[in-house]
Amino acid sequence: MLTYILKRFVQLVPVLLGITLACFFLLRALPGDPATLLLGARGGPEEIALMKQRLGFDLPLWRQYLLFLGDILSGSLGRSVVYGQPVISLVLERLPATLWLVAYSTVIAIVLTIPLALWSAVKRDRAPDILVKLVFTVLLAIPSFWLGLVLVMILAIWVPLFPTSGYGTGLFSRLHHLTLPAFVIALATASLTIRSLRSGILNVLGSDYVTTARAKGNTTGRTMRVHVLPNALISSISVLGAHTSWVIGGTVVIETVFALPGLGSLFVESIFARDYPMIQGLTIVFAVLVVLINLATDIAYALADPRIRLD
Repeated sequence: MLTYILKRFVQLVPVLLGITLACFFLLRALPGDPATLLLGARGGPEEIALMKQRLGFDLPLWRQYLLFLGDILSGSLGRSVVYGQPVISLVLERLPATLWLVAYSTVIAIVLTIPLALWSAVKRDRAPDILVKLVFTVLLAIPSFWLGLVLVMILAIWVPLFPTSGYGTGLFSRLHHLTLPAFVIALATASLTIRSLRSGILNVLGSDYVTTARAKGNTTGRTMRVHVLPNALISSISVLGAHTSWVIGGTVVIETVFALPGLGSLFVESIFARDYPMIQGLTIVFAVLVVLINLATDIAYALADPRIRLD
């Protein structure tokens, strides 16, 4: 296990290097630059040239890229052009909101997935099964930002049960503020995991050991709880892990819709301001988070299924 984890971290190095190259040069290909946007209408050619010199954007691209790599190795990830602070400081300030959102939405998705997948599988091809598949197929097709806006309109404005924006301070206030955005993400996640778990349950129900358990007199509830669900969940671990990685990127949209002070909204602000160091640093952070989630998924899959070996 330890050898596998170390190998994955070694493989991370060329992946991150490729991401830094792509991010660095794609940003420079976009129209506009931080100096021009910072100065706005006040900036003439001379002022813009001086600002570029002060920010280091007048250097050759290869030198700027090497400085960027140096910032990564130093751990600062560079200094934000807009905020004038080290990128890592702003990341650590905004990271908790994003992690809370991802964790809360994952919990809600699991709570939705297990009972609905069981209900759908047990009532296969009957009304409950058709209803569950229809509802979550429709939800899967609806863009998250549109669903978020609809929920804000209904549950935060027409019927003010939840705040329209913000992050809260204490635990319960935080959960209250995050319920709507987490629910939007959870619906998208559950749309995939319910189908995966339902399929796994149906496969397990037809296995010999389930037939043997029923022959021994186990009740349906015990058979589902002890024999069916644990084995069916194994196939859904990878789906949940893959979708959690998608959620990291999806926070960009959801945090913007709900005005949450997380990494996603910071990323959007940085793009509009052409804050190159911030965009580059956040891209690296997102990439590392996705790799760590994928690694945790692989480990969880191996622990859940002893037949899987991590070499």
